[in-house]
Amino acid sequence: MRVVSGDLKGRILKAVPGTSTRPTTDKVKESLFNMIGPYFSGGIGLDLFAGSGGLGIEALSRGLEKVIFVDREGKAIHIVNENLKSCGLEDRAEVYRNDAVRALKAIQKRNLTFNYIFLDPPYKKQQLVKLLEMIEKEKLIHEEGLIVCEHASDIQLPDRIGVLKQARNEKYGIIGITLYKLDVQDEGEV
Repeated sequence: MRVVSGDLKGRILKAVPGTSTRPTTDKVKESLFNMIGPYFSGGIGLDLFAGSGGLGIEALSRGLEKVIFVDREGKAIHIVNENLKSCGLEDRAEVYRNDAVRALKAIQKRNLTFNYIFLDPPYKKQQLVKLLEMIEKEKLIHEEGLIVCEHASDIQLPDRIGVLKQARNEKYGIIGITLYKLDVQDEGEV
């Protein structure tokens, strides 16, 4: 596993030992970032099921200013911290051990909004829909932001969740990527 592009291109990242996490492959990561970037001029990201931190580190390498990494597994948090340190990114990251729902509640209390939210949970549709509903309800995505969902390719996520609208859906073998953005026309004029 490596950083595919940007300032840290080619940097090798450690994977979380064992089978509890499933890192995004370099090929899928490259396709994903070509869809949403491929490069950024600042902004803040949330890597909610961080695993090894590969998606968030890729986003930092490509120009995001800061990324918050969250995972509930202690060994994942340890690897995220090691990968951030080896890439010299500790000052551009926050790392928390927490489950996704509690993390979103804590983030909401800080009044943060994100340019990019990466959701790569264990492949359970119900959890993705629940998390998207929370993100939408708590207004955690910037009006120009994108939510990136990685899931099993046979999962079909809803076209709409509140004011979130599916912007794109791609399949890469057994992996599916679905992007959501705010449908600002539905938010009403002030």
